[in-house]
Amino acid sequence: MALSPRLEFRQAQSLTLTPQLMQSIKLLQLSHLELNDFVDAELLRNPLLEREDGGGEEAAPEEPQHVPAEMSAYEDTVASGERTKDAGEIAEGYDTAVENVFPDAATIDLGGATGPDRNGSFEVGEAPDLDQFVASRPRLSDHLEAQAQMLLRTQADRLIGQHLIDGLNEAGYLTVDLDSIALLLGAELGDVEAVLGALQGCDPVGVFARTVAECLGLQLRERDRLDPIMQRLLDNLELVAAHNVPALLKAVGCDREDLADMLAELRLLDPRPGLAFDSGPVEAVVPDVFVRSGPDGSWQIELNSDTLPKVLVNRVYYASVTKKARDAAEKTFLSDCLATANWLTKSLDQRAQTITKVAAEIVRQQDGFLTHGVAHLKPMTLKMVAEEIEMHESTVSRVTSNKYMATPRGLYEMKYFFTTAIASSEGGGDHSAEAVRHRIRQLIDAEPANAILSDDTIAELLRKEQGIDVARRTVAKYREGMNIPSSVIRRRQKKAFA
Repeated sequence: MALSPRLEFRQAQSLTLTPQLMQSIKLLQLSHLELNDFVDAELLRNPLLEREDGGGEEAAPEEPQHVPAEMSAYEDTVASGERTKDAGEIAEGYDTAVENVFPDAATIDLGGATGPDRNGSFEVGEAPDLDQFVASRPRLSDHLEAQAQMLLRTQADRLIGQHLIDGLNEAGYLTVDLDSIALLLGAELGDVEAVLGALQGCDPVGVFARTVAECLGLQLRERDRLDPIMQRLLDNLELVAAHNVPALLKAVGCDREDLADMLAELRLLDPRPGLAFDSGPVEAVVPDVFVRSGPDGSWQIELNSDTLPKVLVNRVYYASVTKKARDAAEKTFLSDCLATANWLTKSLDQRAQTITKVAAEIVRQQDGFLTHGVAHLKPMTLKMVAEEIEMHESTVSRVTSNKYMATPRGLYEMKYFFTTAIASSEGGGDHSAEAVRHRIRQLIDAEPANAILSDDTIAELLRKEQGIDVARRTVAKYREGMNIPSSVIRRRQKKAFA
């Protein structure tokens, strides 16, 4: 058969994602903050879009106030005061500033207040943001810079001190190398060390330390408690963390009673002194879905309307502007804006419906958790939810990303309810991995000091009590994931505290 080019017709089906469909898919995985930023950008770009006020019914027009023919002396005085112009109006009439007309008047900024009314309160055009009046802690860098200005005399030392302050982390530890600072500034290493020694006396005591032992040593030196025995204890903090009392007694060279007193003194110190200062704004987690118990015992799912941007398409403006369009380019631009606006409103509505649908299915499958607690959390995968609501797994994954659900059991990320299954040794239903972690923590918290449970013992108890077929290495993995030490360290800890 000869090889030669030829034309062929072939019929096939394929799935093509349009740009708008790809944008709709992207909207599903955005959090409410990211979604509001996206909508704000579209409002600036598209003149046909506008936010829905949601103010409800329009306020009724105020009825005209009829002034009585006869007024008392008090009413006449009040009415005269209302007709008097304020300082701003008077200054505006003279085309000058207020301080030029009333030099003795105090300039008070009340966030839009126009003056006291008859009751002595101020009429404010817009309510002030309460977050602006929340007391905030001072920043660590500002606190240290003020002290460095008094401790360091020369400009060179202050420059070194500023680089050292910039090298602190949130806990107050120095994260930069002194050699690198000396090389960067062209200074001697001894000068950098001298500035560091001076700054280590700043408040709070313990900042500018490079290790935990150095941080605790600075605080003990401030209290005049850093003797050679205490220094040896600080040099063996890894033994303190491991609660290895026999090795500590040998390394420090003291008896058990003195060691207990020194350990009690260490517990009074602050290993992270910088955390007492403000390190940035704290963002509160806002739920996207509310789950409440209904009067008939069922669960009611409600979207948080405060997190949903409400946009409208101004078709009246579109009709009026289209009539005044001068050429085809302007008409094409307006048509594109209208199509984009219609797509955005439909996509936002579809996003809300999809979130509600997925949340309802999660609540239906995790009814035991909502009723009885984490021990009854069922294993659930994205595929299980996707099959029930007839959607793709990727859609469910996008919907549950960066979304939170407020339940009677607390605030949880939607991803929390998706856990792997652990088989049952008795042939019953599978167990959720999160429920197994919860049971492991319960067993460890309830273990006595003279009978510490090993990983093998915990696996055997899970198999006997609840029929959970779990291996020892799985128990160890879950225990380490919850930051629970091994049985050897727990035995030392409980003996030390006992």
